[in-house]
Amino acid sequence: MTPSVWLLLLVAILAANLPWVSERFGFVYGPPGGKREWMRLLEWLVLYGIVALIAIGLERKIQGQVHGQDWEFFVATLCLFIIFALPGFLYRHVLSRLLARR
Repeated sequence: MTPSVWLLLLVAILAANLPWVSERFGFVYGPPGGKREWMRLLEWLVLYGIVALIAIGLERKIQGQVHGQDWEFFVATLCLFIIFALPGFLYRHVLSRLLARR
């Protein structure tokens, strides 16, 4: 695999975990009382779209064209993005509560 693919995977893993690590909505606005779960999910979906656009841009730059994809491809990449988000989700809902008890 080329270095650009590794970089894209690293960006995807970081982007999938950011909504659960940060308390700011859109990394700008810190709502009073903390970020709600729907805000985290919305932010996560926006980051999925941004990573998808980065991937399309890399494909266009490397190959000169973008291969057309059906809905199955996007569902598979969304499931992969869900798996990438698991460490941040577990940190937010399990580890932070265990650390708060101590």
